[in-house]
Amino acid sequence: MKTCISRQTLQIAATAACFVILFAPVLSAKAKAKAKSEPNTVSTEPNKPAKTAIKEPNKPTETAADSVAVTVNGVNINESQIEAQLKPQLAKVGAQLPPAFVEQYKNQLRGQVLEGMIVEQLLDGKVKENNIIVTEEEVVGHLEKTAAQQNLSLNDITEMMEARGQSFDEAKQRIKKGMAYQKLMDTQWAGKINVTEDDARKYYSENKTKFETPEQVRASHILIKPRTTDPNADPNQAKVTAKAKAQDLLKQIKDGADFAELAKTNSDCPSSKPGGDLDFFGRGQMVPAFERAVFALKPGQVSDVVETNFGYHIIKLTDHKDANTIPFEQAKDDIVKLLTQTKQADLAEEYITSLKANANIVYPPGKEPNAPAAGPATTASPRPDNKPVPEPEEKTSVKKKTSVK
Repeated sequence: MKTCISRQTLQIAATAACFVILFAPVLSAKAKAKAKSEPNTVSTEPNKPAKTAIKEPNKPTETAADSVAVTVNGVNINESQIEAQLKPQLAKVGAQLPPAFVEQYKNQLRGQVLEGMIVEQLLDGKVKENNIIVTEEEVVGHLEKTAAQQNLSLNDITEMMEARGQSFDEAKQRIKKGMAYQKLMDTQWAGKINVTEDDARKYYSENKTKFETPEQVRASHILIKPRTTDPNADPNQAKVTAKAKAQDLLKQIKDGADFAELAKTNSDCPSSKPGGDLDFFGRGQMVPAFERAVFALKPGQVSDVVETNFGYHIIKLTDHKDANTIPFEQAKDDIVKLLTQTKQADLAEEYITSLKANANIVYPPGKEPNAPAAGPATTASPRPDNKPVPEPEEKTSVKKKTSVK
């Protein structure tokens, strides 16, 4: 099932455990669509100016960063809070995009981020109202369980986060909040969700292609690149030297040398660390010359030297899987789980919509969601990040399509 459900459906399943991540963007998108056909239903109270519109005497004027973006049930969300969430996202894309696109990115994100913060505030209020408590032991237990599922320890997670410049304590607080939201939603889902085997069978019959696995092979390779760092060197001679080295390695393999050990010490591909292993891949993921060579092999066979635009390869086929369709009985439990999580998402969306409809959400003049922009764009921020645990780095830095093309 792991490989047969589409990326979109897997995302639905993954996000069900983290309430804010799921519903901030969903509700923001629906709010934008609704705004095109209906007048704005959330605005400043009549005859009551927004807090930031009043300048009290002998009181310093608020700076742009301290100004109120929205007030939710009497609690202000300031521009500085939005800015704090935006910075990490901009840091990721700032070096990759031209300044004009970064500004556009900020503009697109602001509405989603603000929507997410409004949802958080509403949920926080309900958590408090229902006296929902998440203990430190529950948070640590959740972390340990999630880490174990990824063959990691709690120390591995901590070190991984520190290496990325992230605070483990802050992450625990986000997880604690997400678990509180989960407890809140458990009360909303109780008795309202019933996925039957017939439901699962119907999904299976209507989505057969999601359960089809194409032919796949698993291979290891040794890549020898021509050395072209010297601008004065003859590139043709560099290719001759690289090919000669590849042919010598091939001779060693035929004479009984260990393929994986030769890959570790000689290959110029990042896959050298795991002995040249590229894991499973299908047709269309490698460059044509490499693909033709690898799919012509039988498990255990080693190719001749294969030339691609990356250099010279020696390829060993280690496994082969025929195309197949996962049977319903094997997929049933995962389908039931997926359909359950999808229904949970629908009910949670309805719950958030009802919370917003009954909330007192007040925007300062000019900051209403449909208000025309005035002056430079306001700083934006991505949706709240309440992931239960940081995603682990890949076991190797190799990506099939980029390591061999």
